[in-house]
Amino acid sequence: MADKFVSASDVARRAGVSRSAVSRTFTEGASVAPKTRARVMKAAEELGYRVNLLARTLHKPRSDLVGLVGANLSNPYISAQVDALTAALHGNGLQCMLLNLAGAEEDVENALAKLLEYRVRTVVLLSGAVPDTLVRLAAANGTRLVLINRPLPDNIGRVDQIEADSAAGGALAAERLIAAGCRNVAVVLSASRTSAKLARAEAFIRVMAENGIPVTEWSQGRNTYETGIEAAHGLLSAPGIDGVFGVTDEIALGVMNTARHELGLCVPDDVSVIGFDDAPISDWSSHRLTTIRQSLSSLTQATLKAITGPASAPSSHHFIPVSLVERGSVNKAGTA
Repeated sequence: MADKFVSASDVARRAGVSRSAVSRTFTEGASVAPKTRARVMKAAEELGYRVNLLARTLHKPRSDLVGLVGANLSNPYISAQVDALTAALHGNGLQCMLLNLAGAEEDVENALAKLLEYRVRTVVLLSGAVPDTLVRLAAANGTRLVLINRPLPDNIGRVDQIEADSAAGGALAAERLIAAGCRNVAVVLSASRTSAKLARAEAFIRVMAENGIPVTEWSQGRNTYETGIEAAHGLLSAPGIDGVFGVTDEIALGVMNTARHELGLCVPDDVSVIGFDDAPISDWSSHRLTTIRQSLSSLTQATLKAITGPASAPSSHHFIPVSLVERGSVNKAGTA
C-alpha cells in the first residue's frame, strides 16, 4: 500500500469489521462496541491510517480550514502576522492553507478558485496589495472575508475589516520628527501606494505642512528593503534631508542601514529615521529603529475573533490602535 493513502476500507478489512464501524470509531460521540473499537484502533495503527479531514468537512456545516492570502510574505511584519495567526489558529483547532500570490497576480482568479475548492470557512487577506478581483471572487462564492489593512470594496457580502489607524500613525511620525528638530524631511512609500501606506504618507505630509516644513516624497520601487536602499541614495547622497519616515519598517531599515554603512552618515545625529509596523526585526540590537507600532497581538486577536465567530454574524470593522516606540534612530526632542 506504499503507493496510495490508507483508506477506511483498508482498516475495515484488516479489522474484520464494516466500513461504518471504522467511521463511528473515529467520530467523536458515535456509538461503537469497546471490542470493535479496539480492533479498529489496532488495525489503524498497524496500517498507519489517518482520518481524511478534507473529506470529513463535506459533512460539516463549516470547515476547519482557513485560507490566508498575501502577496508580500517576505515583509518582516507580514511574516510575523503569519507566524502569530497560524499559531493562534492551531490553538483553536483550526488549520491553515496559505496562498502566496507573489508573481501570480495575473492568475489570481484561478489561484483563489483552487483555494475555494477546499471549502475554507474564511479567507483572510493579509496586509499588502491583493487585487479587488480576488476579494469579489471569494464573496461571490459565499466565503466570509477578513480584510487586514485593506479598503472595503462596495457590495461584496459578509466582510470583517481590520485595520491599523494608519493616519494617526503617520501623524505621530511627523510629530516625533518635528520634536527632534527636523526641518527638511522625506517620506518613502514605494510605488505600490496601497490605501494604508497612502494614509500614513498623507497624514505625515499634512502635519508637516501645518508646521511649515517641506516634505520630499519618494514613491518608486516595490515595498521592500531594496527600495529603502534606493531611496537613501536618492535622498541622502547630498546634504539637506534631516529626517525620513519610511511607511513600513522594511523600507525604513533600508534607508537607515544605507545611511549608516554606505553613505557614512550617523543616525540619528545626521539624519533621523522612523518606520511603521514594529516588526520584530526593528528591535534587533543592530537596528534599534524608532517606529509606529500596530499591535500584532491586537491584530491577531481581532482576526481570530472574526474567524471563529458565527457564520451569520454581520460585517464588522475593527480599528487597531497605534503607538510610538522609541529605540534611538530619532534624535531626542530638540537636539537636531
